[in-house]
Amino acid sequence: MATIFCINGPNLNLLGKRQPAIYGTETLADVEARLQRTADERGHALRCRQSNREYEIIDWIHEAREAAEAILINPGAFSHTSVAILDALNAFEGCVFEVHISNIHKREEFRHHSFVSGRAEGVIAGFGTKGYDFALLRAVELIEANAKG
Repeated sequence: MATIFCINGPNLNLLGKRQPAIYGTETLADVEARLQRTADERGHALRCRQSNREYEIIDWIHEAREAAEAILINPGAFSHTSVAILDALNAFEGCVFEVHISNIHKREEFRHHSFVSGRAEGVIAGFGTKGYDFALLRAVELIEANAKG
């Protein structure tokens, strides 16, 4: 059994309430429950966390170095500003998938660049909260393929 971290950044605690035309009406708790069911069905552990504080996200990535085989991360606005999160992810040896609910390339110009993307095995943007499901399934595929050698 592998452990996968799902880390969500600033304002994702407001999912379902904040700008539903962009982010939808599903709450973060709904997304996490759905992902947990999928992880359980596949025989893997999932640990979901959310913070509006950059340092907490960095601490969780550091924790993942010893505790997880993969990270799913939606860094929110930190995607466009945080070299510190990128540096933390670069110290993590497992696979990383970056998730964005909206298509960041279809939004304001300043959202088009993500520091995290350079470290991620895959970037999933614009598929709503289903992007988390795609990221989880791909992470599981890679983990299981690596376990087989």
